[in-house]
Amino acid sequence: MTTNPSPDSGYDAILVVGFGGPEKREDVIPFLENVVRGRNVPRERILEVAEHYDHFGGVSPINSQVRALIEALRPELDRHGITLPLYWGNRNWHPLLPDTLREMTGAGVRRALALVLAAYSSYSSCRQYREDIERAQAAVGAGAPVVDKVRVFYNHPGFVTANADHLREALARIPAERRQNARLAFTAHSIPMSMARNCEYEPQLLETCRLVSEAADVTADRWSLVYQSRSGRPEDPWLEPDILDHLAELAAAGTKDIVIHPVGFLSDHVEVLFDLDEEARLTCEKLGLSLQRAATVGTHPAFVSMLRELIQERLDPTLEHRALGSLGPSHDVCPADCCPAPARRPPIKS
Repeated sequence: MTTNPSPDSGYDAILVVGFGGPEKREDVIPFLENVVRGRNVPRERILEVAEHYDHFGGVSPINSQVRALIEALRPELDRHGITLPLYWGNRNWHPLLPDTLREMTGAGVRRALALVLAAYSSYSSCRQYREDIERAQAAVGAGAPVVDKVRVFYNHPGFVTANADHLREALARIPAERRQNARLAFTAHSIPMSMARNCEYEPQLLETCRLVSEAADVTADRWSLVYQSRSGRPEDPWLEPDILDHLAELAAAGTKDIVIHPVGFLSDHVEVLFDLDEEARLTCEKLGLSLQRAATVGTHPAFVSMLRELIQERLDPTLEHRALGSLGPSHDVCPADCCPAPARRPPIKS
């Protein structure tokens, strides 16, 4: 079980925790079966999502993107005197968390700080990761290391800076005479309303959108928060509007240029590549909209520096927990009632 950190209990490793993704075609179905384990997801839905991976040769770029992030983080930590070893474990595909925790146990790691690669609070992006860490600890047994999670970072200056830089780059690709009339759609993964009502996911997203748009000099009347990658039964309410519906509304209102910024995601993985670079782009072409898609934070130096800072502030509790806006820094230790599971667990994501 995860436990509260204390100032005198030092860490001896850092654990990067990702979602995971297939790296060859024959991995796709086993990976998706891992994602939906314990839930009654129809086989047809698994096969439908598997087709998304076919567009990319059966390979999700997410694992290679995490490798690139770790490669950028290691020298950043070294420059600041943080020599703790870096480990990497995924929830749904290799390297899987139980295997990584076994490796850490064998290396004598007793207490690790987890960098969960998710910026916002919800069951899917916070509590479920903590539950998977706890299951991995149980699988390893009594000698498994204690694992503490860093806070969510949706309003950290480094996260805002990285997103704002990428937004400015996308806006700069629009001809100058049209730029001031361009609209901006921030996107994030939709979640069921039953989940959204019990967490701070949507308010946090709105705060990030506000902070990023202000940093990029985009006025409030030009941006909207919309959602993508919705799944589940049509009769179950999820956060809306959907990006494709929003694009149709913008075109009907006379918009000519649109920037889509997937601020809810940290890297350009399959959900970004398929839902935005394929489906949304095709929709824009049909509607006569000129689309620019902003990059996710990826390995932007400000984002990498932020991850180092999140680690540093837990190694030294006297350091400031930086945050922009009015909501302040999130908690280091999640309360017991934080991000509860919805009555119906969310179905498969792509």
